[in-house]
Amino acid sequence: MSLSGLFPIDKWNFRSRSVLSNLPEEEHAALASLMTTQRYNKGEVIFREAAPAFGIYYIQKGKVKKYRVDKEGKEQIIYVANTGELVGYHAILAGGRYPDSAATLEESIIAFIPKDDFLQLLNRSGTLARRLLKTLSHEFTVLTNSISAFTHRSVQERLAITLIVLREKFKDETPAGEDILIQIPRTDLANMVGTGVENVTRFLSAFKQAGVLTIAGKKICITDVKKLVEISGCGEPLSS
Repeated sequence: MSLSGLFPIDKWNFRSRSVLSNLPEEEHAALASLMTTQRYNKGEVIFREAAPAFGIYYIQKGKVKKYRVDKEGKEQIIYVANTGELVGYHAILAGGRYPDSAATLEESIIAFIPKDDFLQLLNRSGTLARRLLKTLSHEFTVLTNSISAFTHRSVQERLAITLIVLREKFKDETPAGEDILIQIPRTDLANMVGTGVENVTRFLSAFKQAGVLTIAGKKICITDVKKLVEISGCGEPLSS
């Protein structure tokens, strides 16, 4: 089922995949020539918070979590980036260090673009500059909504929102007609929601009993998107 008319996904899910798509042929070729590609195993760290930013990363295949670690060593996952998205560019644009860490959620193929080369291309490309500015503006809105959710919404609502967003992530790579399966460790899911694993497990069981989803090992399949949207409390208002 599509979320169109049910849930304002753009308010909760930012993506940078459109930044590099359909660039002028000359600029796209120049960008491709700057990339060096590496295969990463599941759980492998790409860069760490506060490390010097030497470049940006383009996910050619796979999924990457962006996260920060608190004083107790607990992760708070800020975002899950998908195939076709960029990570690490905030630090390059700001001229500082990486503001968060990034690690793969699954085996991934990721291209690295050196800082100086990317900035030179950015200075030459009005299209790329405009797209990055638009993306940064959208991300600010999404992060504001996320902070508000952590403050004002219950664990059950935050879990519902997180599952809806993840469903869209995994939908992108699911062949038409097949069930969309969310595959993410319970620990990472809890870190996205901002709660303990035991709470996530308890609410997943409740959702399952309510017919909202099915669970097979680590795989979650949303069977009633409309009901999940109702639980999230973020459904689109009905038109008059």
